[in-house]
Amino acid sequence: MYLKKILYALFVAFVAGASALTGAAAGGAVVYRAIQQRADLPAPVQEILPAQDTNPSQTFVLDTTNIETAITQSVQKVSPAVVTVVGVIPGQMTFFGPTGDQTVSGSGFFITGQGHILTNNHVVEGTKDVKVILSDGTEQKAVVVGSDIYSDIAVLKTEGTVPAVATLGNSDALDPGETVIAIGSPLGNFKNTVTVGVISATGRSIDTGNGYQIEDLIQTDAAINHGNSGGPLVNLAGEVIGINTLIVRNTASGDVAEGLGFAIPVNTAQAVAGQIVQKGYFARPYMGINYQPINPDIAARYNLPAQWGVYVMKVADGSPASKAGLKQGDIITKIGDVALDETHPYVNTLFTFKPGDQITLEIMRDGKEMQVQITLGEAKHT
Repeated sequence: MYLKKILYALFVAFVAGASALTGAAAGGAVVYRAIQQRADLPAPVQEILPAQDTNPSQTFVLDTTNIETAITQSVQKVSPAVVTVVGVIPGQMTFFGPTGDQTVSGSGFFITGQGHILTNNHVVEGTKDVKVILSDGTEQKAVVVGSDIYSDIAVLKTEGTVPAVATLGNSDALDPGETVIAIGSPLGNFKNTVTVGVISATGRSIDTGNGYQIEDLIQTDAAINHGNSGGPLVNLAGEVIGINTLIVRNTASGDVAEGLGFAIPVNTAQAVAGQIVQKGYFARPYMGINYQPINPDIAARYNLPAQWGVYVMKVADGSPASKAGLKQGDIITKIGDVALDETHPYVNTLFTFKPGDQITLEIMRDGKEMQVQITLGEAKHT
């Protein structure tokens, strides 16, 4: 759990390329025994948040002709809605004995007047006794309404007073070079810290190393540190246009980088959070297989007939995959019109569809290419 949080929230070193598997043998039976399994994981359903509540006691007219003034006014508008999120990860029993509870922290912000707070999934994943600290220092207990690991979005709810609700902007209308503001609680102690930068790029993808990518990220050079995760990235109109989620400090080659921060576009977050607020979960499509991604290295090692795709390790009884006739040993090479490869992982490609969609898979079975029709099921991720 600790390492997972490091992956997203701290000084992240993303390693490009696929990991090699130990052992060398050919043939499906050997592949089945040797390759590590992955579960078929339950695309976003476009649901919009309920109409946002406004604070009638505060009216902001922002002056964007002067950047310094606009920054100050934007911070004044958004800061009251920003919170510090604190959770406790229960200790675990290890070979050397029990470990103590671990306190973790991040940031978030109110998105409804009913107490809903938007933050990152990795901030609260595995935690208990979650609380939020308002900008004035007031503490409130919070519960996790729902979360989605693949978009790294979670929604919390408190029953206390809501000091302000953040205004959500349009992340589809961003241009590189725009001034943006990151607000959050770096290191958990420096609450409502403000840093300023620009949008460096949009549409970035980061490989998580877990078989999927976080896509369409906003890149910024605004300083983001541990504890900023889940906090808002704000434009000069005082609108949230992103949710700060990770930074990249170095690469597998040892190169050190500065100013590589990434935020989830608010339009993506709004779609996910909207469904969580309304239903308590976020629905994703699934087939019902355990699988292992294939790349050229793995294909060569195990003498597989496809360079890219996923090797079906197991088919769950009664699942969509079972009903479609998929079998252990099949290799899925194409989902719909998209061929699986380095830039089109299985999970991300699957998530472009929604539960109930009927799609065509291209597979290889016993060295022969064939097509299979499958109706995707619904997995409720909470």
